Amino acid sequence: MLARIPRVTNENVLVGFDTADDAGVYRLTPECALVQTVDFFTPIVDDAFTYGAIAAANALSDVYAMGGRPITALSIVAYPGGGDLEELVAILAGGAAKMGEAGCVILGGHSVNDEEIKFGYAVTGLVHPDRVWTNAGARPGDVLALTKPIGTGVISTALKRGTAAEEHVAASVEWMLKLNRPECEAHGCTDVTGFGLIGHAREMALASGVTLEIEAESVPLLAGAAEYARQGAIPGGLKNNREFASCAVEMTREISPELESLLYDPQTSGGLLISLAPDQASFGHRIGRVLARQSHAIRIL
Repeated sequence: MLARIPRVTNENVLVGFDTADDAGVYRLTPECALVQTVDFFTPIVDDAFTYGAIAAANALSDVYAMGGRPITALSIVAYPGGGDLEELVAILAGGAAKMGEAGCVILGGHSVNDEEIKFGYAVTGLVHPDRVWTNAGARPGDVLALTKPIGTGVISTALKRGTAAEEHVAASVEWMLKLNRPECEAHGCTDVTGFGLIGHAREMALASGVTLEIEAESVPLLAGAAEYARQGAIPGGLKNNREFASCAVEMTREISPELESLLYDPQTSGGLLISLAPDQASFGHRIGRVLARQSHAIRIL
């Protein structure tokens, strides 16, 4: 669809939508570029304040994934006109608290009357034009690191079914609330959200012209996620991700069905998948390496 949309070319556009990157980047001066993104979604948890905070952390992540520093945000609200306005206040307060933690100023926003609640932010950040991280920057010889464990999708599904343990839900929420502020120098980066680890790894591999080799047993999992996947708490997004991206994956050995499922699990406010030099490999959880392009975009060990 995007290929059919007329586009205006501009030499200052450093990152557009050509490689399905996390945010756009526009050069203002030789020393400064804007990073711009937008993200919103329906409630992922029952508590309104926590939902707002997770939505904020999720939106901020796209700026961090480009190596940027978030500075301003505009809220996006869809809420029923006859709904509980105190709940809406709690959602906005949760988002504001997380934006404050990031040092990002909320300038305003827009709301519409909608029976289905949705909330998120358009976030603007700053980055030096020569230090932009993209999903096209992975290099053969790099190591792959992941900053958060995966499994929020199956835990959320188990929660909806009433089978999730409180401690597993609490741990999942704690991770979703963590900001993805990077503490390393990356060659390439993307945040792992709705398309799952494999889906976003595929985008990085294709944009960079490389193969990402992932050690399945090294991928960190949220507590309880494997058991819920074994029980069949599989979200629809996971099935869609597998159907779309599995053709890009070479399985070099058999792994457990639940682990394979979790590699496609859609994440909310997931971690950064970072391609970085071996001497930076102490950052995050090391889960693999970058190879020269082979027959498949992703290779699972």
